[in-house]
Amino acid sequence: MSNPEVFPIPEHVADNANIDLASYEALYRLSIDDPEGFWKEEAKSIDWIQPFKIVKETNFNPVNPTIRWFADGTLNASVNCIDRHLTAKANKPAIYWQGDAPQESRTVTWGELADQINRFANVLKDLGVQKGDVVTIYLPVIPEVIVAMMACVRIGAIHSVVFSGFSAEALANRINDAGAKILITADEGRRGGRVVPLKRNADAAVEHQPTITDVVVIRRTGASVPFTMGRDHWFDELITQANPWCEPAVIGAEDPLFILYTSGSTGKPKGLVHTTGGYLVHTGTSWRNIFNWHEGDVFWCTADVGWVTAHTYKIYGPLLNGATSVLFEGIPTWPDTSRWWSIIEQYKVNIFYTAPTAIRSLMREGEAPVRQHDLSSLRILGSVGEPINPEAWHWYHRVVGGGRCPIVDTYWQTETGAVLLVPLPGAIPNKPGYAAKPYFGIRPVLTNSQGTVLEGQAEGNMCFADSWPAQARTILHDHERFVRTYFSQFPGYFFTGDGASRDHEGYYRISGRVDDVINVSGHRLGTVELESAISSHPAVAEAAVVGYPHEIKGQGVFAFVTLKATVEENEALRHEIVNLVRSRIGPIASPDQIQWAPALPKNRAGKILRRILTRVAANEFENFGDTSTVADPAVIDEIVRRRRQSSHHTVAL
Repeated sequence: MSNPEVFPIPEHVADNANIDLASYEALYRLSIDDPEGFWKEEAKSIDWIQPFKIVKETNFNPVNPTIRWFADGTLNASVNCIDRHLTAKANKPAIYWQGDAPQESRTVTWGELADQINRFANVLKDLGVQKGDVVTIYLPVIPEVIVAMMACVRIGAIHSVVFSGFSAEALANRINDAGAKILITADEGRRGGRVVPLKRNADAAVEHQPTITDVVVIRRTGASVPFTMGRDHWFDELITQANPWCEPAVIGAEDPLFILYTSGSTGKPKGLVHTTGGYLVHTGTSWRNIFNWHEGDVFWCTADVGWVTAHTYKIYGPLLNGATSVLFEGIPTWPDTSRWWSIIEQYKVNIFYTAPTAIRSLMREGEAPVRQHDLSSLRILGSVGEPINPEAWHWYHRVVGGGRCPIVDTYWQTETGAVLLVPLPGAIPNKPGYAAKPYFGIRPVLTNSQGTVLEGQAEGNMCFADSWPAQARTILHDHERFVRTYFSQFPGYFFTGDGASRDHEGYYRISGRVDDVINVSGHRLGTVELESAISSHPAVAEAAVVGYPHEIKGQGVFAFVTLKATVEENEALRHEIVNLVRSRIGPIASPDQIQWAPALPKNRAGKILRRILTRVAANEFENFGDTSTVADPAVIDEIVRRRRQSSHHTVAL
């Protein structure tokens, strides 16, 4: 990606920018030279019950890092997200909801949202939920998911939102790890014209979960679903009877706000813990700056509520700023491939934030579905979840944005809580494929494999120095893993697990994961969890999973599978394995390709050499690096032979 084209800041954006180039440079320098002074000023965007006196207590000690922001202050998240907007906006729209079917829609005002949040907060209290208890939320993209999240934080409970596409087993694992007391779900969900059996999955998930005392069920489709008397409750019946006012709890800035699970390089998903004060300060201010939001703008982020993108920039960011948002339950290609564009036209969306995977998928449908709709309301486009390739960037910019909308290509992670690298739309010109420059208070560092800091134009490991307010504080029940994963490898720095390059102008480009995590459509999947699911099939002896370049998803799941000696290789078995992974983890984890491997390349200690498999999966059959430790070199030859052969007649799974 040498000498990328530079897209200057459009004049109409520069004239209307919250942050221009001069203010970016001045504020960034202040945020680095005087982080306490900078973040103290930013924290004025939040209403505090007890104002803080100490801004930050942080260090990246590789043995015992400290991350504490505004620790002596108290506040309440729901008051900041809802109550403080009611005087001016009670009768104005907070949410435009579009269901999976085009005829399904609702407009929810700030007043209506506040009423339901207060009532449901009292419901949770009546069910025995106390400050510090965990509530698991397993819902589709409907307004009630915001009600549930805000009701939790109003009383000091901790929400754990689980992607509604996950299976019962994946849900059960997350409930068990969090020790959740209450599960909130729906009768069913709808996605792409298909029914998602949420209550059925929920019942299977809680069957052996002793910590769950009650299940609250929202009527989404009205379907008849099994009901366990005494444990299960209808959401609408409970809130109708509930008190319409709930006194907000006083919450410490370092008290947990939510747990969000993401896959790691071991088989167990890790529950990242985010706290209240720092997260709200960083989220609210960064959302406003990154998307150049102005009063009256309509914002739409397409992420599912189970991912950090939705937490930070679909829910908390807009709510903290009193913005109107679109929520959409469905998929971009149903009932036709112009669905997203029709929604943008209908609600006159000004700011649109989505993933490169979706952009690439819609590119395949051509320009006609886009051209059918008036997208002139769009002012800012955003990209999230993985690096956006230049081809998709250009199509997004030219076709969707009409060549007039800057693209904020945001780089961040579940662990970081908020954006770290971004081309602020009024300050930093776009370079397709580059996440550009650091956000305020963020100190990016590139290192080589030995931890030496690389200066100037360079390529290395993407690390960050010092802390930022939205940063996760720990992994639930496993702080040692948190320290080992993010702080031990390169002492003194937070290591993202990604590789990156920096050009001569200080623009950063993320090259992808350097660990054993696959980024599928912006969703991080642990290879060990995938391999465990595949290996649970009685015909499988061993499996190794790697990511490989995928035209639509960015990365696809490629599984090398060794069958037991008595089992014959066949296509039916491939499909059985795919279905097994779907049932155990979810459809997002489905292997895109499965290659039979009589043996896997290992070193003499028995470790699978994934770097070789990654290259083979990508159809790169040379430059395997040092193979002197391979126990049986003939294994590599056989895997390469089979991959060459299958590349000519790959069967879609």
